[in-house]
Amino acid sequence: MRKKIAQIKLAEGIFKREYNRIIAALGGIGHHLVDQYELQRLGHPYYNSRAAGGEGHLEVAKNIYYSHKGLAHMVLALKPFGCMPSTQSDGAQSAVMSHYKDMIFLPVETSGEGDVNAHSRVQMALGEAKAKTKLEFKAALDATGRSLEEIRAYADEHPKLKSPMYHVPHIDGVTGTAATFVRHVGKLMDAEHKPVQQRASVAA
Repeated sequence: MRKKIAQIKLAEGIFKREYNRIIAALGGIGHHLVDQYELQRLGHPYYNSRAAGGEGHLEVAKNIYYSHKGLAHMVLALKPFGCMPSTQSDGAQSAVMSHYKDMIFLPVETSGEGDVNAHSRVQMALGEAKAKTKLEFKAALDATGRSLEEIRAYADEHPKLKSPMYHVPHIDGVTGTAATFVRHVGKLMDAEHKPVQQRASVAA
């Protein structure tokens, strides 16, 4: 048994190392692997991780992980109809959402539900997430003290910022990609001591 555990841990370490090498080669734009033991710890209070038959606890854990750590405004669970562990995890999600009031979680099954109904539910959830992103984007602009035109002008002056391979570092407390980019560009402009010109020209 110890030999098998050692082999599994060795294989896991090798896979994680090679995966991180690929991310580094891509300039750090990829996401690192989530610690499975952390997911188990997060999901266990709501869905026992030792329940056999599937990975229902991971659905609960990922919802908590991505929402609580500010990595997503909304979590959409797309799964096959009639999956028992997934159905059980959906029941546990009500307890999760009662503890995390700002969480947006939507389970959608691939069959057993009308297309119109599923589309309507997704649209409503996306509308809530979109409203959150707009508020966050406005807050990001206000935090930089600059206008959107200034941010765009700076990005036009620095083509590397428009490259799909450009790595925008994550900022704690900021979830959306656009808001993160605005805050990042704002910091670059402050580092170069760029004056706030746009609002002065509008006032003039």
